[in-house]
Amino acid sequence: MTDAPPSALLADQSAYTEAVQLALDAAAAYYGDGTSTLDDDAYDRLVRGIQAYEAEHPEQVLPSSPTGKVAGGAVVGDVPHTVPMLSLDNVFSAEKLVDWAASLERRLGRPVTAWSVEPKLDGLAIAARYRDGRLAQLVTRGDGTKGEDVSHAIGTIVGLPARLAEPVTVELRGEVMMTTSQFEAACAKRQAHDGTTFANPRSAAAGTLRAQDRPYVCELTFFGYGALPAPDDASEQAARLRELPHSEVMAWVAGQGVQTTAVTDVGGIVATTLEQVQERIEQIAAKRAELAFGIDGIVIKCDLAADQAQAGFSSRAPRWAIAYKLPATEKITKLLGVEWNVGRSGIIAPRAVLEPVEIDGSTITYATLHNASDIGRRGLMLGDSVVVYKAGDVIPRVEAPVVHLRTGKEEPIPIPQVCPLCGDAIDASQERWRCVRGRACRVIASIGYAAGRDQLDIEGLAEKRIRQMLDAGLIADFADLFFLTREQVLGLERMGETSTDNLLAAIERAKAQPLSRVFCALGVRGTGRAMSRRIAKHFGSMDAIRAADAEAIEAVPGLGSGKAPVVVTELVGLSDLIDKLIRAGVNMTHPNWTPPAAPDAEAKADPDAEASDTSKGPLAGMSVVVTGAMSGALEALTRNQMNELIERAGGRSSSSVSAKTSLLVAGENAGSKRAKAETLGVHIVTPDNFAAQISAFL
Repeated sequence: MTDAPPSALLADQSAYTEAVQLALDAAAAYYGDGTSTLDDDAYDRLVRGIQAYEAEHPEQVLPSSPTGKVAGGAVVGDVPHTVPMLSLDNVFSAEKLVDWAASLERRLGRPVTAWSVEPKLDGLAIAARYRDGRLAQLVTRGDGTKGEDVSHAIGTIVGLPARLAEPVTVELRGEVMMTTSQFEAACAKRQAHDGTTFANPRSAAAGTLRAQDRPYVCELTFFGYGALPAPDDASEQAARLRELPHSEVMAWVAGQGVQTTAVTDVGGIVATTLEQVQERIEQIAAKRAELAFGIDGIVIKCDLAADQAQAGFSSRAPRWAIAYKLPATEKITKLLGVEWNVGRSGIIAPRAVLEPVEIDGSTITYATLHNASDIGRRGLMLGDSVVVYKAGDVIPRVEAPVVHLRTGKEEPIPIPQVCPLCGDAIDASQERWRCVRGRACRVIASIGYAAGRDQLDIEGLAEKRIRQMLDAGLIADFADLFFLTREQVLGLERMGETSTDNLLAAIERAKAQPLSRVFCALGVRGTGRAMSRRIAKHFGSMDAIRAADAEAIEAVPGLGSGKAPVVVTELVGLSDLIDKLIRAGVNMTHPNWTPPAAPDAEAKADPDAEASDTSKGPLAGMSVVVTGAMSGALEALTRNQMNELIERAGGRSSSSVSAKTSLLVAGENAGSKRAKAETLGVHIVTPDNFAAQISAFL
């Protein structure tokens, strides 16, 4: 975890006044209709800059300043809260968390023995009022003392039942948000209605919650984080709720049929030390990119009601709780241009050129736009303010334009009518456009990919050498490499006898590569190194792969129905290349594979059985993940080679840790995958221990 990002620096009173107004406008827009001129990170920086200026110039503090106020001083709604609905103060590092906890314990005069640790959900806070167990009213946070009645949304919010399990009168507080799937569905509905999309799930949820006149309905999700009896409720049930630890209150809430984060991988826990708190923070942060909903931090609270009561409240926040903010994963920036790049297989892919913006510790200047259809669906224009998203190791992507920030100077994005590389026609029959020349459009890249270390591993075949061979007419594709003669290679510029012999030897060794690498070298759309290994292992031979129809291809684990027809079509188009490889003597079978004895025997075979004997290896039935830097006997292996090794030993390689993971091989700097494995109780071994376990396959 890192310290807080720098705040905006305000040079003088004029800049301070302008900053206060900008913050007020942004808060009013967000809490009004879910839009804002600033993203969360920019707003936080602005407010910290205002706070810093006010600390230096207390005599200049404006009454309208957003500091010290719930919802930044935005006033929305006129429904009074029974108990103030306050915000949380923030910290941005482990050191600041320790300082906050020490200050709280000094206030209490004793150590805190129980901390509640929960994810901070990135949505809109609401109070759900139940009377005799029936949902009667929904109220937004507003300015903390009063909010807006949004009871019209009752019935559209998953996780918020119309009736509780018990006929109690209680106010449940929680967060309304959109999950990833709900956001996609909402964008599709809005796109069909007016041709635009929502900027992000948070603003979509805020706007949807308040919308009463839309011709379409968007589903929302609720996660509860607290329960409050009415202040004048003297019943035994109310007294019990007031005295229960927070963790037990949340268990009661879940028991009423209300959704809490207990149903997720990041549910709340109770920690007894700050070390345990920090460990849980790291675990939740590591899971962030995999969650189906947004979080922007972790909430740490005193779990015991007595500690909360003694600590009390400030004017805007409880003193017994703090939000540990995580780095932003999305920002708003400008779309300056679009580049159209052609991949090695002829795929034409647009890339957004952005005004540089820092997200999660790295400066982003480019982001994926997927395809031309995606540009149209999102309604993007040159000059747009756009939301750029990045989480974990995911490639940055443009989410949507921020339509309310348009100035009228935006321009349509030019869509190419011919291949931007060679000028030939474009095959636009599928969402991912392709040059009609396919691999021939970027033949150098295609041959270079096939010869790469994780494919055929032909050492010494640089791009310059490939170009020489193409110019001399010696090759037209990578299969032609296997028919080169010594005299032909010697005839190339700067190719002596030693370099020629070394290159030809590398080409000869490539003939013995396993089927998975040969298939990967083909560059079939919808497949990569991992999928090529699965296909090779599933079918056992190139003949079986070529004979398979879409239904048979679809049976390969992880491939799916959408890609299967593409793979079949690609293989038909690659028939001449594959035939040439076969004539050259290139290996076309998976290691240890033997042909089936007869059609009848094949028909009777177990349909789930693999076409190899690796099921008897030391990793049989195991899902294995590799992370960090390898050492010892594994030090020289690439990640692809590690995955091949796992599968030779009978296991299944995976890139992500989950509850189904059997083993994690953790090298130096293992990072978040190790933390997640520890949380899930996955067995963890060092590279040396793993090498010893599968030594027979090294």
